[in-house]
Order: sequence, then C-alpha cells, then structure tokens
Amino acid sequence: MAKLVVRERPAAGEPAGLLILHHGRGADELDLLGLADALDPARRLHVAAPRGPLRLPGSPGYHWYRVPRVGYPDAASFHAAYDDLAAVHDSLWEHTTIEPSRTVLGGFSMGSVMSYALGLAPLRPAPAGILAFSGFIPVVEGWRPSPADRPGLRAFIAHGRRDPVIEVGFARRARDELQAAGLDVSYHESDAAHHIDPAQVPLAGAWLQSTLGPGEMPDGGRAQASERR
Repeated sequence: MAKLVVRERPAAGEPAGLLILHHGRGADELDLLGLADALDPARRLHVAAPRGPLRLPGSPGYHWYRVPRVGYPDAASFHAAYDDLAAVHDSLWEHTTIEPSRTVLGGFSMGSVMSYALGLAPLRPAPAGILAFSGFIPVVEGWRPSPADRPGLRAFIAHGRRDPVIEVGFARRARDELQAAGLDVSYHESDAAHHIDPAQVPLAGAWLQSTLGPGEMPDGGRAQASERR
C-alpha cells in the first residue's frame, strides 16, 4: 500500500505512457502539475505527482530526505523515501496498467535525485526514461546506480550554469556516467540559476514525446511523434 499522497492528471484519451513528476525541496505534489501541462499539452500521458514524506522544522513544504551535504543525502531519510516512492510507482503501474517500459520518471532538484535513484536502481523495474532538471545522481550509503543494467533507458538532463544550490558539475557528472554506460543522454545547459529554464521545456517535451511515442487522441487520431534521436 502506497503511503504517500499522490495527485494524478489523466490522459485525454488512451495514454501513450505514464509521467511521474517528483517535486523539489520545500514544495508539494501540486508544484509540477503545471509543468506537466507544458510538457504534454495534448494530454497524451497519464501524469502522477507524489508528495515527499518529510516536514522539516523551519522549512516550508515537503522534502524527500535530509541534506547534510549537497550530493550526499542522509541515508536513513533517503532510504525511507525510496521505499515509500517505490510503493507509489508499483501502485501506479498496477492501477493504470501502464508498464514501467512506458514510464518516464522526472523531477526538479531533489525530485530529480529521486528519479535517478528509482530509475537507476538495479532491483527496480527499468523505466523508459529519466527527466532530470537541476539534480544529481546521489552518493548514499546502501544505494548504487546500475545504468549498465538498463541499456534502453534514455535521459534528458537540463541544468543552469548559474545554479547556486546544485552546481552544474553535478549534471555534467551525471551525463558522463550515463554516457559511459552507453545510455542515450540529451544534455542541455543554460545560464539559468536554480530553476527550470522555460527555454528547456519545449526541448524536454519533444524528448518526452519521442521517448514514449504517439498516443491515441480522443477523436480517434494519433499524436504526431517527434523523430527519435
């Protein structure tokens, strides 16, 4: 049974896939639903947005884990969130009947970290892709990424060179690690700070459509798919 609060946005017709969006530090499950509309304006996808499990004293919103040092999550809170989020993903796959292979895990900042964590874990089902805005592949005791185990996984990484919270070197290291494992990585930098650069959203939307393919539209037609790179 999934423990986390989850908000869902159904597809307009038969869904082409599932997009799970994980919010950043101090936000909630509603934070990225507007991004879902920008990424998927035709509502081809079923979208789900879970809420992080932690409330921290003196900090607004919800969190996925405690942060003793950027790049290195607190192990206890990370693993608790990981287990709860894995249960959410399993529940979504069961009740939507959309397979992991038709799912993209995405997020911003701390939410990107959880997307990497669940998407690259060797004991978890491999998704179709990871959509990472301003995040990093975590270094945490008891968890290691295993990108070589999922050769078909694609990644879209976007990061700002002026990010004062998570410096752009984290994104470059993630790109290099995934490319070294032979994965298809679409990498984008801009002069943004710690936010989602609006200029990157259309690129991410095109990548999302090419990753999950065309879906049935309510009128019986099919969405136009972008060319797969």
